[in-house]
Amino acid sequence: MTQLGCDSCGTGLSGHFEHCDFCALEQSELDVLRVFLASRGNMKELERHLGVSYPTARARFDDLLAKLGLKPTSPAGPAGPAGAAGPAEPEPQDEQTRLNTLQALATGELDVAAARKLLGT
Repeated sequence: MTQLGCDSCGTGLSGHFEHCDFCALEQSELDVLRVFLASRGNMKELERHLGVSYPTARARFDDLLAKLGLKPTSPAGPAGPAGAAGPAEPEPQDEQTRLNTLQALATGELDVAAARKLLGT
């Protein structure tokens, strides 16, 4: 049982709630995620939207991935240097399905539970 309350007005809410990874994101992080999804993963679009250099945009996105408990996919990221053995790259169709699912989640067409089911997480 989880209980939530407002210190200002004394309103309370209790019940059984599922954890939501996206609910912990700040508004600016949700904005980065929305732009990234809407641009179908185009990091240059994210760079333009944020008004920062590509490395800064990439770093902000990597920070967002880390906050969501996901690993960055850059060659020099946590998996090690380029050429190191790591997880296989998803097939293009799988990647497009994943992006479509995440975009539907970002626009509210899917809820978190449905998106997780489609993504297999």
